Amino acid sequence: MSVVRTHRTRLAALGSVLIAGSLAVTGCSSTSSTSSTSSSSGSSSGSSSGSITSPTAVPSLAARLPAAVKSSGKLVVGVDASYAPNEFKDDSGHIQGMDVDLAGAIAAKLGLKADVQDSQFTAIIPGIQSNKFQLGMSSFTDSKDREATVDMVTYFTAGTSMAVKKGNPNKISATDLCGKKVAVQTGTTQADEIKNTLNPACQKAGKPTIPNDGDKFDLQTDVTNALVAGRDDAMLADSPVVDYAIKISGQLEKVGDTTDTAPYGAVVAKGSPLTPAIQGAIQSLIDDGTYAQILQKWGVQAGAITKSVVNGAVS
Repeated sequence: MSVVRTHRTRLAALGSVLIAGSLAVTGCSSTSSTSSTSSSSGSSSGSSSGSITSPTAVPSLAARLPAAVKSSGKLVVGVDASYAPNEFKDDSGHIQGMDVDLAGAIAAKLGLKADVQDSQFTAIIPGIQSNKFQLGMSSFTDSKDREATVDMVTYFTAGTSMAVKKGNPNKISATDLCGKKVAVQTGTTQADEIKNTLNPACQKAGKPTIPNDGDKFDLQTDVTNALVAGRDDAMLADSPVVDYAIKISGQLEKVGDTTDTAPYGAVVAKGSPLTPAIQGAIQSLIDDGTYAQILQKWGVQAGAITKSVVNGAVS
């Protein structure tokens, strides 16, 4: 099975904390939180412990900021807080996760505070284009299609993974999902892949297709809940999201290999002077070790990169 996802065309991911073996679902709302690397790393049953060095501002990077952003003193960041461990809400509704900590660290490098705002995933890129957000940090896979409308600054790598109920009671094969009920988040590459690649292949082979081009949900938390509840046979999502859901729920397992590894990109307005500042901040975090500390905290070190680039899509 070849699943190409604009990993959430974000790969959209698990968005709330799994508590006492069950999913506590939290919906996306207008909730916002002003975050730094210290304030955005609150504890919950879904977070990991770890010390993160507070980054110091780099004057040469701050000098690249657009005047309006610099004078505001903040970086407004859009996330879809339903994709743990990358971005999600704790029990009190505080937005946290790998992307949230990275956003706070990026802002600190630029002499700013991160104002992290919860948004529906599909509204983040339009929000960048309308200047509602200056930065999108929500597990967006860097793709050629996205690069046509926004800038993408690489900071992580992930692939697509599949999860099923523990013990795989329905004997789901990672190489043949024809006729199976597969849960995905709306607007993700996984959803596109079912429609554009997997189902046409099923038709060509004379097999039943995946019903409705996938069981689609606006929130990744609902995707995961549907699988846990037995409504669906499998779910497709970004590899760190699937790994986290398996670890926290205790009710799921991975089937098959992670496929189609590609970079995540921080989203910035096309051609914005903010783009090189964001790239410089990410590279500075990589070089000084803060980046590694954040990934270690959330247990996602496998996706680390050593060099951040602007518009580095592989497809």
